[in-house]
Amino acid sequence: MSGFLKAQTLGDVFKHLAIMAAIVFLLLFLFFFVYLPSTTNHGETISVPNLAGMSVDELEDFLADKDLRFYVSDSTYQQGKAPFTVITQEPKAGEKVKEGRKIYISINMKNPPLIKMPKLIDGSVKNAEMILKSYDLNLGDIKYVPDLAENSILRQFVNGREIKPGEPVAKGSRIDLEVGNGLGNTELDVPELVGMPIDEATMLVTGQGLQIGSVIYMEAPNGELDGIVLKQRPISGDSVKTKIRTGQFIDIWVAGPQPVAPIQ
Repeated sequence: MSGFLKAQTLGDVFKHLAIMAAIVFLLLFLFFFVYLPSTTNHGETISVPNLAGMSVDELEDFLADKDLRFYVSDSTYQQGKAPFTVITQEPKAGEKVKEGRKIYISINMKNPPLIKMPKLIDGSVKNAEMILKSYDLNLGDIKYVPDLAENSILRQFVNGREIKPGEPVAKGSRIDLEVGNGLGNTELDVPELVGMPIDEATMLVTGQGLQIGSVIYMEAPNGELDGIVLKQRPISGDSVKTKIRTGQFIDIWVAGPQPVAPIQ
């Protein structure tokens, strides 16, 4: 061996250096391309499965079969999802990872969190629907009741109990609404408008919490002056005591031609 390594000439030196370089290269090749891959599974990856909707109880065995693990990193609440099921995951389904990789998951809570009830009172049903959606609440039944505030929300309920703005309510709750129908509870005798000028009749009607409905102009049968009320519906008089509720309409027939609207 000593004779093999002994350098007689310059060519022997180069020959020995080439042999040593070849040995070093071989050792490096064996280390990086044989030893390391066999100990680290180099180049072997697993496609991450889709865990959405799976329960925590079934995850351990499911991922163990695929040489993966999981860790619950967060919990949230989503309506319509079963408790303790996966909502999100990281890495996402389909990504390539090494064996033994930990999958971080977010699960659905068992009980919905409590939030403050928003103020819906005095607003419209359409506006309430948008507000409820932004709070993860659901619009329930809508009950119309006599009130002059037409289509305005009067009260809000959860499970039959009135709930005030700011009170705690569980996410996902159904919120029932009580809404005004534009009519009051108070009943009145229908006012007598026949023979009155239209402007006075209008003031009388609105002053009693009623409304003028249709206004029909017609030719006066007995030379009545223009603008005088000739008929009304519902009718009134000493012999007829018709009742009307606050907010309802009275139609009138007026003497004279239809007024011409001014040109804008």
